[in-house]
Amino acid sequence: MGFGSYDESEQENQEYDTDLEDEDGVNAAENTHDGEVEYEFTASNDELLDRLQDIKENT
Repeated sequence: MGFGSYDESEQENQEYDTDLEDEDGVNAAENTHDGEVEYEFTASNDELLDRLQDIKENT
């Protein structure tokens, strides 16, 4: 068989399971959040940078 030839026998081997149930998919709305998030920082930038450096050194 040459390049570009069509072989129907190859097409017969390409069966896909398309019987998907609702619970098989991803529910994109499951983890939505309405509201606000507020952060209150009590540490200075230097303290946060020192803490970040500690984390980097210990990982």
